[in-house]
Amino acid sequence: MILETLFAGLPILAAQFLTTFALLGIGVAAYFAITPFDERRLVQDGNVAAGVLMGGTVLALSIPLAATLASSASQVDILIWGLVALVIQLLTFFIVSTFIRGLNAHIERGNVAMAIAVVSIQLAVALLNAGSMAG
Repeated sequence: MILETLFAGLPILAAQFLTTFALLGIGVAAYFAITPFDERRLVQDGNVAAGVLMGGTVLALSIPLAATLASSASQVDILIWGLVALVIQLLTFFIVSTFIRGLNAHIERGNVAMAIAVVSIQLAVALLNAGSMAG
């Protein structure tokens, strides 16, 4: 009985997880496209601020996607609400980077305090976003 339930549910779990993981990949790729600096290069060069910002952004994108995954009833729900969640998170970064003058210079110089401030805003919005998605 338990194994039958497991085998019946496993394909659904895998499909939903893969859909959400693909959305995360799309979100990260979109984030790299809208940032005014090359975070991957900066991280490879050992820039801690860029690493903090990149890691925080991945978490901020993941949180509302996880809420969507937990509260959606179907693949279509996950896809639609996941895309909405990503747009909100990407808009958050865009708005924050618009209001912080010279954000790219701060990150390129390795200003960890600035990276933490930006990540904190992104995570706060991610938690609110997730709560809205789950509620």
